[in-house]
Amino acid sequence: MLGDTPYSPAEVDKLDALIGRINAQDLAFVVHVGDIGTSAASQGCGDAWLEARKRQFARIRHPFVLLPGDNEWSDCREPKLRLAQWRRLFCTDVPGLRIERQPGMPCENLRWQAGGMMFVGLNVPGRGANPLSEQDMGAVFEWLDESLAIAEARRAEKIFVFLHADPYFERNAPDDGYARLRAVLASHAGRFAGRLVLVHGDTHVYRDDQPLPGLRRIEVWGAPFVAWLRATVAGGELRVEAGW
Repeated sequence: MLGDTPYSPAEVDKLDALIGRINAQDLAFVVHVGDIGTSAASQGCGDAWLEARKRQFARIRHPFVLLPGDNEWSDCREPKLRLAQWRRLFCTDVPGLRIERQPGMPCENLRWQAGGMMFVGLNVPGRGANPLSEQDMGAVFEWLDESLAIAEARRAEKIFVFLHADPYFERNAPDDGYARLRAVLASHAGRFAGRLVLVHGDTHVYRDDQPLPGLRRIEVWGAPFVAWLRATVAGGELRVEAGW
């Protein structure tokens, strides 16, 4: 698991080296939770940088899942056009995983199952204000509810929810757009009691804590730190280790 990188040519080089180390591991898949550059026109808001990242991520030998972050679309001058471009580049099949995508929606709300666990990806970009419309967030919650119902029916050992945004559990967000998200997560966390894991990026500092009863939260490292987190589940216990 990784996110919020690379933000500079130097971090591109570090990410290349990191990909080499990731490729040396025996992994089921790799997830990047979004922000694959800054929101500058020369990076996340520009075609050339995104195309270069697509080529770079293609070097990962494991199944690779990428979610959109705010720097690729919602922080850009023309967010709808930039999200359409992100979809053109990254809405592709994931060899090695049986990905399901939300019917009637473009592509970025998705899920897959592996090792008796459920994994759910959502398009919820960061920065506090939450640029998604009420309709789009409604679709996010519908997909999450449906995915968790399937996980419950199949008695999934763990359910991982991946998104970019920091939901601001500990502090007030600027123009807080995540209150409903926190409430929904709180409701589900109570029901799944220790089996629900939220993985996000956005604020670039690694955290492994329990912001809500029954919810384990993992925040990945981000720029200027180019690192990844390895998660393993054995005997119902989740272990997370940092890799540099």
